[in-house]
Amino acid sequence: MSLPEQTPEQEENRKKKWEMPDTYVILFAVLLIAVLATYMVPSGTFERESMDGVERVIPDTYSRVGGNPAGFMDIFLALQEGMVQSGGLIFLVLFAGGAFEVIERSGAIKGGILRAVHKTKGKEFWLIAIVSILFALGGAVGAVANSVIPFVAIGVIIARALKLDAMVAVAITFGATFAGFNVGFLNPYTIGIAQSIADLPLFSGMILRIIAFVIIVGVTILYTWNYAKKVLNDPAKSLIGVLGESNVSSQDLKAPFTTRHKWIMGFVGSALLFFIFATIRFQWSINHMAAFFIIIGIVSGMIAGMNYNKIALTFLDGCQKLVYGALIIGVARAILIVMENSNILDTAVHALSVPLEGLSPVMAALGMFLANGMMNFLVPSGSGQAMIAMPILSPLADMIGVTRQVAVQAYQFGDGFTNSIFPTSGPLMASLAVAGVPWIKWAKWMFPLLLIWAGIAIVMLTVGVLINWGPI
Repeated sequence: MSLPEQTPEQEENRKKKWEMPDTYVILFAVLLIAVLATYMVPSGTFERESMDGVERVIPDTYSRVGGNPAGFMDIFLALQEGMVQSGGLIFLVLFAGGAFEVIERSGAIKGGILRAVHKTKGKEFWLIAIVSILFALGGAVGAVANSVIPFVAIGVIIARALKLDAMVAVAITFGATFAGFNVGFLNPYTIGIAQSIADLPLFSGMILRIIAFVIIVGVTILYTWNYAKKVLNDPAKSLIGVLGESNVSSQDLKAPFTTRHKWIMGFVGSALLFFIFATIRFQWSINHMAAFFIIIGIVSGMIAGMNYNKIALTFLDGCQKLVYGALIIGVARAILIVMENSNILDTAVHALSVPLEGLSPVMAALGMFLANGMMNFLVPSGSGQAMIAMPILSPLADMIGVTRQVAVQAYQFGDGFTNSIFPTSGPLMASLAVAGVPWIKWAKWMFPLLLIWAGIAIVMLTVGVLINWGPI
């Protein structure tokens, strides 16, 4: 007796595989766990003192207090309150996205990259180096992160023209972007948010971060070139096979870089430098930066020759693209609101501090780095992870003898590095799909570089602890 044939719908359901939950689903699950914890975890608080306008935890002052377990409506009220309390950060992300969308639509970024390609034609090392530096700078200032995905196609065109493989295409675009993102010395989505939560001056500690940026990006370029050189000398050494040249269109490697484009890039660079000056001279905050991105977007659009309607619609398109990442900040904040209202956040900090008390400050800082890296597997959003981690890391740093600047960088390294290899990273998987690179092959290529990055991070965090790295 033969079994009845399955319908197409039944066959499709049978073939369905388990999917990794979306970041919002994971955060909502964590929120529910936090609510359950309010019934099980003892409530307690630390005493705090204000030093130079910054509220800091006083070590060894933890004491138990009465509990206040969260109810059913508290779950959804926390979500609403999280959005309200995070309004400044949410609009910073949205307005930055709007400004960078105007700049990108002007053609200035693509034109600048392809002009660099043209200038370095026949000089493979300098081509790889210059393109990588441009994308790394974009990652460091937050101009190119998730938006690197369409630029991977340009990387494929460049690699094909050089008779290289798609691995190099991803390395000089996505890889270089996140080499810069790892340090993020002027990134509003990560360093900006983390320092705001930690009550540090915006973009303070930049000198050491720029040094780390130069080292990490330099090592990344050399690593990429070493692989590219092997493939140029012997195509059989490619991990995925060299791209054919037959599909290259000369038009694909041409884009104008006009006087308008030069003015736009010059204006944006000058504007970001002025903002650094203003944060030092006038103590500008996250709100100032959000407002400043509106100015950058409007003026860039005017220089590009866009009319008022096109500037407005393009700016809003950029905001729309970052709604997903922006609202994660509010959801992450809701978790902390539940813990704060129930007086269990300090209990969590106290519990984490106990095993760290026997460690040296250096080892404790490295522990923060490792913990943030593991957290990024579940929460691969830089802004969302900052909202979860920094309210815990800031008081924890006060207690274990680590400066908050070191804690911020431990978070940044932990988030940035693993974005380049964890399959839960949306930008990574999308970039690999554009280039046609299997994740397994990329992981094999990337893992040694990741270890090198980790070694640099360990040295930098150690130096930060030893010099008592502060706001400057």
